[in-house]
Amino acid sequence: MVTTPTKTRDVQVYLLEEDTKVLRSRTWDRLKFEVEYSLAKGTTANSFLIEGDKIALIDPPGESFTENYLDTLQKRIELNRIDYVILGHFNANRGVTLKALLDLAPQITFVCSNPAALALRQFFENTELKITVVRGEDTLDLGKGHQLQFITTPTPKWPDGLLTYDPKTRILFTDKLFCAHVCGDQIFDEGWAIYSEDRRFYYDCLHAAQAGQVLSALDKIAELPSIKLYAPGHGPLVLYGMNELRGLYRKWSEEQKSQRLNVALIYASAYGNTATLGQAIEKGLTKAGISVTSLNCEQAETADIQAAVEKCDGFIIGSPTLGGHAPIQVQTALGIILNSVSKNKLTGVFGSFGWSGEAIDLLESKLKDAGYKFGFEPIRVKFTPTDVTLQACEEAAIDFAQALKRSQKRLASKSSTMSASGSDRTAQAVGRIVGSLCVVSAKRGDVTSGMLASWVSQATFTPPGITVAVAKDRALESLTHTGDKFVLNVLAEGKQLRKHFMKRFAPGEDRFAGLNTAEAENGCPILTDALAYLECVVQNRMECGDHWVVYATVENGSVMDSDRVTAVHYRKTGTHY
Repeated sequence: MVTTPTKTRDVQVYLLEEDTKVLRSRTWDRLKFEVEYSLAKGTTANSFLIEGDKIALIDPPGESFTENYLDTLQKRIELNRIDYVILGHFNANRGVTLKALLDLAPQITFVCSNPAALALRQFFENTELKITVVRGEDTLDLGKGHQLQFITTPTPKWPDGLLTYDPKTRILFTDKLFCAHVCGDQIFDEGWAIYSEDRRFYYDCLHAAQAGQVLSALDKIAELPSIKLYAPGHGPLVLYGMNELRGLYRKWSEEQKSQRLNVALIYASAYGNTATLGQAIEKGLTKAGISVTSLNCEQAETADIQAAVEKCDGFIIGSPTLGGHAPIQVQTALGIILNSVSKNKLTGVFGSFGWSGEAIDLLESKLKDAGYKFGFEPIRVKFTPTDVTLQACEEAAIDFAQALKRSQKRLASKSSTMSASGSDRTAQAVGRIVGSLCVVSAKRGDVTSGMLASWVSQATFTPPGITVAVAKDRALESLTHTGDKFVLNVLAEGKQLRKHFMKRFAPGEDRFAGLNTAEAENGCPILTDALAYLECVVQNRMECGDHWVVYATVENGSVMDSDRVTAVHYRKTGTHY
């Protein structure tokens, strides 16, 4: 894990173009517990100020930054001069800052989409608000040439999504698109490739499950006149790698949409905890090569829920428990499922609760009584989920995906027979490539994992370095990002460690229970019965088909048994392990 010196939260202000400033609220440590922040590289909440004849403030940050942000803003402008606050999306977290801002500047008019306007009125239920609802064809003239244009970009996560384009400066304010959770002094993306991994991680966490809507947003962006700069809600502003990042978003989204299997994820969330669990489940499914249709049933139309569960190959439903019950929207979704969805489809249940978990019990019992088969044990989380809980959710989703794939493979094998073809002979030849048998053990924070690996090779002499191929659907994959640390335990021939790591682990199960271990200097487990070990730090990784090839440098190591030989993995085919 990349660590940075502890610094005080602050707000960085910079003049982007004529009349246009960015205010970057910065935190150098992990902001929240959600999966999207788990690389712990800090983040920025980017807000923008356009000073025409009229003044507009775009996307004030959430409550973590309220005090610093308003103090900084008041030093740059008299708050009673602000005419508009434009919202790319609205949530209760941002509402805290907006409430404080309204107390100081009650003349403000909010500019937002219709779903955001409804959410604003609900949040400020006893306050008379000035709201201008905009649609895709609407404009807002601030004077001095700043004739703002708007693009509505509704998604399951942000049904109120709104992009803003200023034709004078040619800046597109993209809110949740093209973001990365990293913090630094660099305002723009000079050397844009250094952010590629962080931008991909952000996409996988938040956008992979809404790939169709992302493609629709990209199509709308393509219709705009010349764009000079993407101004996202988090991370560096996109100036130098704009074309490349837009192309990658399209590539990733098209790949996700083309996946053969689809899972419908239906949920409601009272305080954000169940939604956070759902986000971890989404990530596990998409990294395992499953297309996800994610629907918040508090916002989705009944017809959309019915269409999603009817066309999917499996479905997962999540609910909070409110007053001992599931929300009425969840009960409605459950009724749709029970009345119209084939009993052959795989299912799963999850949810969070405060004092009891009756909603989860209800979902489980109703689906079991109806004859549905579960892809993982119901996930019950009390109060706020932890990193360990979220890792278990991701692992449960991976198990669900693998069960779906096995089911489809069995169906396919019934309708076709294998023949000795050229491809079979090629697979057998590839299988003759052998590698040393190792166990990779990794730890980040409270999350520990391990896996058996044989696609391991020395890669460099100076500095000493290795590569390890990690399948995208392995639980340990999420602990192999740049800066993460791990131990490569080289196994000895004839030992039983291989068998231990070949078994199927339950989600969240301790991979090292019952084994002799020691803690390495980098904090990861050493298997003391191994032949040798290497302490490594990830320097880079490359996406290669269904695997990531991870390059790491070796910082320390030792041979623990010089009398035995290295275990080698022999395979009969190159198409599976």
